[in-house]
Amino acid sequence: MAPVALVTGAAGGLGEAIVRALAAAGFTLGLGYHRASEATERLRQDLPRGDHFAVAAPVTDSAALASMAANVEARCGRCDVLVNCAGTTRFVAHADLDGLDDALFNSIFAVNVRGAFAAVRALKSLLERSDLPGGGVVVNISSIASVIAMGSNVAYCASKAALDNMTRSLARALAPRIRVLAVAPGLVDTEFVKSLDQAWRDEQAARTPLARLARPQEIAAAVVAAVTQLTFTTGSIIAVDGGRPLN
Repeated sequence: MAPVALVTGAAGGLGEAIVRALAAAGFTLGLGYHRASEATERLRQDLPRGDHFAVAAPVTDSAALASMAANVEARCGRCDVLVNCAGTTRFVAHADLDGLDDALFNSIFAVNVRGAFAAVRALKSLLERSDLPGGGVVVNISSIASVIAMGSNVAYCASKAALDNMTRSLARALAPRIRVLAVAPGLVDTEFVKSLDQAWRDEQAARTPLARLARPQEIAAAVVAAVTQLTFTTGSIIAVDGGRPLN
């Protein structure tokens, strides 16, 4: 049977690119979703032939994630890769402390940090059984916001810094059977970003040494490389940011 990869937030702009790249690399895909069940099913149907499947994976619900893991085991008997791509945020100016209310702050950390941990916890026993070169793999989708402290809001930046730290902690804790890495994009030119103000997008590109935004396919390629090529790498944060922190 083909190796199995479970991607949370599969129907999002980055999630879709990652799903397509892993499917092209020969993986059977579990497409995790919370509310976007219809979009996820459309994506599944559009993938190359294979035993791909959509599965409910609301990362803030640990009981539901346990059911998801049981579903994956019953269907596939294995899970070799987990990509934690589910995330949430909302634009709030960093100086607007009142605009970043407790509910939004808690929601961002619940999804971006606790949710990633809960998904690893749910799939740990399956990932430990993987016979991939280098063992099972967790790839957390982070952001350069964790380094430059610039992003959609203060809590989002802090959540990605926490995710990077957790990546290193889990890499130590789960070795040698499971490798844990993070891929940290700069601003990615997803359909959502393309809908934003063109002058703002041009400014972001101009601040990047490589003078453009990242393409979703470039983030997906880094995920595939982390899984299939970097078999002696764990605990690393792989930047795909065009050199943005250099400015």
